[in-house]
Amino acid sequence: MADFKKNMLKRILIFAVVITFLFCADGVRVLYLQTVQREDLSAKADSQQLSDTEVKAMRGTIYDSEGNVLAQSATVWNIFIDPSNINTETKRELIVNTLSEYLGFDEEEKRELYDNSKKDTKYVVVAKKVENDIKEKISAFSAENKFGTIIGFEQTTRRYYPYNNFASSVLGFTGGDNQGLSGIEAYYDKELTGTNGRIITVKDAKSNKLPTDYETSIDAIDGNSLVLTINQPIQYYLEKGLRTTMEEYKCKGAYGIVMDCNTGAVLAMSSMPDFDCNDPYKITYSKTKKALKKITDKEEKATAQSEAIQNQWRNFTVSDTYVPGSVFKTFMSSAALEENVVTLDTSYTCTGSIQVQDYRMKCHYHPGHGTQNLTQGLMNSCNPFFITVGQRLGVHNYFKYFDAFGFTQKTGIDLPGEAMSQYYREEQYGIVELSSASFGQTNSLTPIQVCTGICAIANGGTLVKPYIVSEIKDANGNTVKKTQPKEVRRVISEDTSEKVRTMMKAVVDDGTGKNGYVAGYRVGGKTGTSTKLGESKSGEKDKYIVSFAAIAPSDKPEIAALILVDEPNEDLGGGALCAPIAAQVTEQAMQVLGVEPKYDEDESKNLSISCPALIGLSVDSAKNSLSDKNLKYKFVGDGKKVVTQSPSAGSAIPAGGTVVLYTEKGKKKKVKVPDFTGLTISEANAAAADKNLNIEISGNNLASSSVVAYAQSTEKGTEVDVGAVITVSFKSTKSVLD
Repeated sequence: MADFKKNMLKRILIFAVVITFLFCADGVRVLYLQTVQREDLSAKADSQQLSDTEVKAMRGTIYDSEGNVLAQSATVWNIFIDPSNINTETKRELIVNTLSEYLGFDEEEKRELYDNSKKDTKYVVVAKKVENDIKEKISAFSAENKFGTIIGFEQTTRRYYPYNNFASSVLGFTGGDNQGLSGIEAYYDKELTGTNGRIITVKDAKSNKLPTDYETSIDAIDGNSLVLTINQPIQYYLEKGLRTTMEEYKCKGAYGIVMDCNTGAVLAMSSMPDFDCNDPYKITYSKTKKALKKITDKEEKATAQSEAIQNQWRNFTVSDTYVPGSVFKTFMSSAALEENVVTLDTSYTCTGSIQVQDYRMKCHYHPGHGTQNLTQGLMNSCNPFFITVGQRLGVHNYFKYFDAFGFTQKTGIDLPGEAMSQYYREEQYGIVELSSASFGQTNSLTPIQVCTGICAIANGGTLVKPYIVSEIKDANGNTVKKTQPKEVRRVISEDTSEKVRTMMKAVVDDGTGKNGYVAGYRVGGKTGTSTKLGESKSGEKDKYIVSFAAIAPSDKPEIAALILVDEPNEDLGGGALCAPIAAQVTEQAMQVLGVEPKYDEDESKNLSISCPALIGLSVDSAKNSLSDKNLKYKFVGDGKKVVTQSPSAGSAIPAGGTVVLYTEKGKKKKVKVPDFTGLTISEANAAAADKNLNIEISGNNLASSSVVAYAQSTEKGTEVDVGAVITVSFKSTKSVLD
């Protein structure tokens, strides 16, 4: 009995120890699960019990200065299916066939959808970023067939650019996840991107969503919107001029900036070739497309295509440097006048070259300009003259103004990828380097630096910081931030500024920049050419980048502009290629900014006048009315009263133009517009008269054999009423590589 009790106690003790051990082990296990693995297990439980759907925030809108939408996000949908709930082949075929039809799938995509519909999964994405009208059709189809959760929809957003290529190098574009990849979209990505929301829904044991009573949602917060300084009409004319010139002269590129010279606001900015923001990987430049077609090697073609795509995304005006050439002479003039080492009366006799140590530096005009004063030196873009100006200024003063005009620092413009200028430091200059730099060689600057420097000359002598976003607004339209113009430093005096502006006006009136002339607006400017050293292959002619800087009106400037054409296929300078673009843009900018034209006596004689109202007048009365306005007339018909007229009453007609008057109904005549391209002013007038049309002269109006038409307001071959007015733009083809 004693042994039995002893054994029983031993067994009880062993059992108690085992039970205690098991309880301790379970306790330790529970403690381990509740501490170490708590987060992992909680996440697994949530994933099995909860459906967490992200609701994409709407990316902020980008507007131009007048409130026009340049970039906007809209709601689109990702379509998905739940293959695990497709339980019959009939149902599968109906879903696959209908979705393929609505989504425009080809046979291969349809087969892929069919295969995916048989997978052992609850979630297969069928299509991404589907427009709302297609989503509604699919939703109605699903409801009609009571498919429940078999077909589902996830809300997301898509970026749209209403004007495709417009301001593409400024705007940039977004990636598949709506993140900014270039331009404003990248630079202001944080401001444009909102905060995504969430919808959390409880699921049952079969992972189906329960009713919305079990749903929790966190609203998405849309991103901020941007208001740019870009003005749509000015940007349009800049792009139109650059694109036309680039295509005509098969250039490597064409670039331009227009700025409010008093505030630093960028009114227009473009780099050609550009791209469609909605399809940024598509090559747009005809010259590039032709070159790619000729490449047969696949790897070589892929590399060339990638380079071409990267090139059209690149904003040259900010992200690249170039040698400014003779445009830099405006800065040399400013520095020399400010330091009193020259006056407007300082003279120099150009013989066509000048000796600097062991180097003979030539003028673009090899016979020499003869004796000229400072203004004439700038008008003629005389290199030897400005070499002597630089030598008088000296290295220290030269570099002082080079730095003061902002050429040793980035401008700080709010765009990505701003390049740093490449320049000689003060201690690196000798007499040769100084002489070369004095007429715009040696150093490489960004176009935005040069245009900002021109603004300082134009606005009275103050360097301003350029900017492209004027305002940031939240999703409710409230202003979050407003850009205030920033004055960096005073560079030159108002007196020096006025003198250089007057000199620049002379360049346009009588010098190398005549094609920059705009009637009534007193444009100042400077042409430039720089040789792209080291970029030409052996035996090839030198490659050039030509330019034209403009200010207007020169007596009280509102804008500064810089136009560049890169590697044109003809040896034409900035005066022939860039100045006409600047003239068109300047005229448009003046109208947008409300600057009233001031015509001199000669300009007033050639102004268009308002065509009088003549309908209902007798033939004699109509003749007298037109004669009083110094207008010619042509009658069609045998009636006694005017029943129709062309141009119509109130339309602009050139002084001395012809009004066509009809005295019988149904007699109105039409005529095809001739091609005025390449004609001189007198030839164009004759061609217009032959068709009983009127032409209004725009641009360079000097009666010279080198001044020819290069653009017209109505395309050749277009049928118009007899007597219609066609605006024809003229420019001089006589140009120097200065």
